[in-house]
Amino acid sequence: MRPPAERHLPIMADVAKLAGVSQQTVSRVLNKHPRVREATRARVLHAIGILGYRRNLAARALVTRRSHRLGVIGFNTTLYGPARTVHGIEQAAREAGYFVSVLSLRTINAPTAISSLVEQGVDEAIGHLVEQGVDGVVVVAPQHAAARALAGLPAGLPAVAIEYPHHGHVPVVRVDQAEGARQATALLLALGHETVWHVSGPDGWLESEGRREGWRAALSAAGREIPEPLTGDWTPRSGYVAGGELARVPDLSAVFVANDQMALGLLRAFSEAGIRVPEQVSVVGFDDVPESAYFTPALTTVRQDFGQVGRLSIELLLGRMDAARPAAHEVLVVPPQLIARDSTARARNVR
Repeated sequence: MRPPAERHLPIMADVAKLAGVSQQTVSRVLNKHPRVREATRARVLHAIGILGYRRNLAARALVTRRSHRLGVIGFNTTLYGPARTVHGIEQAAREAGYFVSVLSLRTINAPTAISSLVEQGVDEAIGHLVEQGVDGVVVVAPQHAAARALAGLPAGLPAVAIEYPHHGHVPVVRVDQAEGARQATALLLALGHETVWHVSGPDGWLESEGRREGWRAALSAAGREIPEPLTGDWTPRSGYVAGGELARVPDLSAVFVANDQMALGLLRAFSEAGIRVPEQVSVVGFDDVPESAYFTPALTTVRQDFGQVGRLSIELLLGRMDAARPAAHEVLVVPPQLIARDSTARARNVR
């Protein structure tokens, strides 16, 4: 193949001429149509590479009436879980051929008097994305206030929610938070611990509630005492404060912490108090951050598949965009995975 001598921005006709095929065939290759011979597909892709051809998305949008841009609204994306969730969505969208506009909002750990600010922030973010002409929206809704705002989505805007208390407004993708917490607590009970203390995430967060629910359910099913949980704010500092309080609890032998960052702070507090993990107290976290395998000791934790969450959310959204009468009742649940490491061991009778 020899590229045309003239210097101009390549168009589809140039690709077709160089590859010796029709423009319709080039279009089929670009849209990954299955009914194209591999040899033909290879010639077209080779021509695209030689010419440096890029699709004119503005022109394509006029034909398809789609911008091929999706909106993503996230919250507290400096935290590991929200950041990985948004990353998973972005990756899946790019693989599907869509650009992504991300708006990150700050959640407010406060009573309902301030939660209206969260709802207002979601409303404004959705309005901004609609003005950009996005084809659909994925909303990561980790708090009740954020979830409530989804009830007022503009008519006709395809949307999917993540970590949302499903009420039939939009399809939902979520990780089974309660099951992950149940597995973590059940592991500690199976190791012979009489009960399991809990450092919870902040109130108003759906993940906090799900993980507390799973922890309570496991203790209740085993007929064990359910201690009053301590509440953190997802940060290592709050885990450190909780660890200082738990270090004074008589006969403490096991703790389930609602995320790995708080578990890190708790491990530091235990070390300063002279409490050995796991010899005296076993600790389990949640999230499986990349650093958790390198904590001292390596942290037993619950892994969330954020990549799968992203893929499923984009699949659902594209399905809504293509369906003539999209259904809002779908709920896809991603199972968690317990990862056993060195921070858990069989219970001992004496601290």
